[in-house]
Amino acid sequence: MAEAAQANPSNPALKKFLLVLNCIMLCAGTPGGPLVTRLYFIHGGKRVWLPSFLEGAGWPLMIIPLIISYIHRRRQWAIATAKGGCSYPAPRLFQLKPFLFASAVVAGVLTGLDAYLYAYGVERIPVSTVTLILSTQLAFTAGFAYLLVKQRFSPYTVNAVFLLTLAAVVLALHSDSDKPKGESNRMYVVGFLMTLAASGLYGFVLPLVEMGYKKTKQVLSYSLVLEYQLVMSFSTAAFCIVGMFINNDFKVIPREAKEFGLGESKYYMVLISSAIVWQCFFVGAMGVIFCASSLSSGIIIAVMLPVTEVLAVIFFREKFQVEKGVSLVLSLWGFVSYFYKEIMDAKKRRNQDQNQHPPHSEMEMNNHSLP
Repeated sequence: MAEAAQANPSNPALKKFLLVLNCIMLCAGTPGGPLVTRLYFIHGGKRVWLPSFLEGAGWPLMIIPLIISYIHRRRQWAIATAKGGCSYPAPRLFQLKPFLFASAVVAGVLTGLDAYLYAYGVERIPVSTVTLILSTQLAFTAGFAYLLVKQRFSPYTVNAVFLLTLAAVVLALHSDSDKPKGESNRMYVVGFLMTLAASGLYGFVLPLVEMGYKKTKQVLSYSLVLEYQLVMSFSTAAFCIVGMFINNDFKVIPREAKEFGLGESKYYMVLISSAIVWQCFFVGAMGVIFCASSLSSGIIIAVMLPVTEVLAVIFFREKFQVEKGVSLVLSLWGFVSYFYKEIMDAKKRRNQDQNQHPPHSEMEMNNHSLP
């Protein structure tokens, strides 16, 4: 069936292509999202709900690939019907069933809350510090993946969790030297804690999405993942719009645009760029979960965090104190510990597969030797 082929591609090349494509989007969105959000705040942006809303505002971008996918599925169905070999009804534009739809809505609302916590933190502390705090997300993802999808722990995972936690503690103990001008100690600490909460919450969302994928009775396809992301982003945006109405953000946006440090036109360019970059991040994250796992998604995000930190120091001239260096080393040590475990597991799985499935040429030789 064409529908089944679309649902779970058995073609390894197609699977690798989708994985690489989503990895590229995730790698672009991980540093791009925080940098554009910080750019908004640095040049006079003062709304917190607005950048939170932008994390889901790019949902209409999902409509184009979904329409293309629908046309492709419809064409395959028409060809199969013409040949008389079609036993399933015409494909629908949207395929999400109630369980996955509800899962996407819950994940979207939680992402909206996470976006608010994150934007609040980015407003009050430098991106380089935010990045180091977010490195704890891998620890949260590993913990929740163990609880929700029964991901196994190993000594290497425990070591990585400990080092990433220690890296955040080092930053917390030396927060005074990193405080922006005019920022009170209380507001800085609140920003720090908000960012840490955002890290933990998104570390919960990734395994939650994977659990939804595993528990659904629908056959998953990449187009279904895009539908899931559309509903999820729409729910994120809807959640944040409520906050914007309560906070009267819509009345303030025109005035804020005129007072923006880079100019009014650049203000709207920053908002549009933020929506696009964040959509790349979320589509990439969901796609990697589909092609691999929630932990793989968390790992890629973790790998790009040092890149984000370096770019923040270069573009925003943020200070890079000794404690940030210590925290970065501890974070990288934690990443290496985790990656080493993943590499060893992958090698072990390859060896098991080779033992269970001998090479094709060897099987042919064995078959030829039979009487």
